[in-house]
Amino acid sequence: MNQPGNPKILQCVSPVDGSVYVEREAADSGSISQSIELSRSAQKHWQQTSLAERARICEKAVAYFESKQNQIAEEIAWQIGRPVGFAGGEVNGLAERARHMIAIAERSLADVVPETKAGLKRFIRREPVGTVFTIAPWNYPLLTSVNSIVPALMAGNSVLLKASAQVPLCGEHFARAFASAGLPEGVLQNLFLSHEDTERIVKSGQMDFICFTGSVPAGQRIERAAAGTFAGVALELGGKDPAYVREDANFDNAVENLVDGAFFNSGQSCCGIERIYVHESLFDAFVEAYVERVKQYRLANPLQPGTTLGPVVKTSAADWVRQQVREAVAEGASACIDPGLFPAAADNTPYLAPQVLTGVNHTMSVMTAESFGPVVGIMPVATDEEAIQLMNDSDLGLTASLWTQDQDRAEQLGEQLECGTVFMNRADYLDPALVWTGVKNTGRGAALSELGYHQLTQPKSFHLRDA
Repeated sequence: MNQPGNPKILQCVSPVDGSVYVEREAADSGSISQSIELSRSAQKHWQQTSLAERARICEKAVAYFESKQNQIAEEIAWQIGRPVGFAGGEVNGLAERARHMIAIAERSLADVVPETKAGLKRFIRREPVGTVFTIAPWNYPLLTSVNSIVPALMAGNSVLLKASAQVPLCGEHFARAFASAGLPEGVLQNLFLSHEDTERIVKSGQMDFICFTGSVPAGQRIERAAAGTFAGVALELGGKDPAYVREDANFDNAVENLVDGAFFNSGQSCCGIERIYVHESLFDAFVEAYVERVKQYRLANPLQPGTTLGPVVKTSAADWVRQQVREAVAEGASACIDPGLFPAAADNTPYLAPQVLTGVNHTMSVMTAESFGPVVGIMPVATDEEAIQLMNDSDLGLTASLWTQDQDRAEQLGEQLECGTVFMNRADYLDPALVWTGVKNTGRGAALSELGYHQLTQPKSFHLRDA
């Protein structure tokens, strides 16, 4: 870990203008050890706190975020480039998820009681696992963090939060929110950590559960680091999420929502739409309407009123998307958007024009490798069977969406899809009443819903026999 007297500085370089927006000193080995010790001791006391008191504190923390919505929106715009007009919505999502998990905590954590047997009292009690290490990403810094923080605290765990260095202010808001709500010292701590120190904490054997959201390679490093510690690990590692527009789809609804699903947050959503398959009878009309709607975006400084598309988080992220587009075009794809329609777009910057590609196929990176930027490929299909085959042709499996007016058929097709969530006539949304999970290289584990409490608790059986 960091040597005393040689601090490591973590910087958030804003995609808005390339300036250093925030910098913080990374924790050194001594402070990390103290934080872990405090977290583990504080958890023992927190576990004894009533569920009603835990709920009261969590609700007050949610209210803190709501009171800071405008401030947080501006900070998120500076830190990751999301237009300020949209950034405040993340607080609304945090509140929705947190309040749902608070509301279902009592029944989710209730004892499981089997059938009665004479002379015996038998039940299964869900106890906290201990200390939960939440390693959160930058793209939805509040939403991804709250998925584990609130249920972990409601279940009686302590939490160490490692926010991305790109969004340090979001980690600080969690610490302030719960401190102002009266959470006992040490139960939730926000740590500024290097990647190396993050891995060392995972390897230490002192974490009881690790929640990580990020890339597949980073998730593999976390899983390797946790090997042999017997800590639980939840990994949400992104997606290459597909949509299928059937012949019977509500055309206008599909166009509108699939544009938003692909380009909201500049395409930097784990469950954003990255590839679309359209029934051949609708294909030409769909592409025409889709492209016209994309052209209505305004790419500009995300702090300016009227901006609907901000820069991606880093120039390197923009360069990856540019490379995917160039390679696809070189292999025969057609780019439907003239970048000249977006004057703010420029090479060697995070400002990237949106792009829609046709003439694509699954030999192209843009249809198989996660883009995480404002680009989408659209392919025609002749049948449901062809669509399902193409939708499943991925090593990732987070969500998939079906656009149809036949709910029974959507359910039948959904059973064939290899993903964690099947949507019909919507995309890019987390319902906190439903489990958030994935298959294949998207990872493992289950967040939100009653099942989200299961991974953050340890079942203990009580078998009490009369003398």
